[in-house]
Amino acid sequence: MTNEQVETNSLDVDEVANERSAAIEIGGVKYKLVLTTKATKEIAKRYGGLENLGTKLVENKDFELALDEVVWLVTLLANQSILIHNIRNKDDKKELLEEDEVELLTTPFELAEYKNAIMVSMMKGTKRHIASEPEKNVEVG
Repeated sequence: MTNEQVETNSLDVDEVANERSAAIEIGGVKYKLVLTTKATKEIAKRYGGLENLGTKLVENKDFELALDEVVWLVTLLANQSILIHNIRNKDDKKELLEEDEVELLTTPFELAEYKNAIMVSMMKGTKRHIASEPEKNVEVG
């Protein structure tokens, strides 16, 4: 592989990551929320699957518990982009976000906005491209 091919391949990967993320700002720093397989496994452990996540976020009546869930999700999804960065940039690693940092650097109003970003990143991360094939052996007339 030539250097040009390697650069093209890494650019393509970055574009794919951009397509499946939603951007937020925490304490003046921009983060991308990315739904990865790793994050999906963590969500499944906590909620029993992605399908239960929406219900948990929308129907949670306990305000403190709802905030805890959003903080956990924001931290998890924002850390995915940091982990991806760290894999690609071994000499320029960034520290992962901690839930305490997210709590201290955000307001409840911002967390409500982040809920939308969480849902966007989930939809982008789970979208499926379905290609249909022409039916075979279809009789005409």
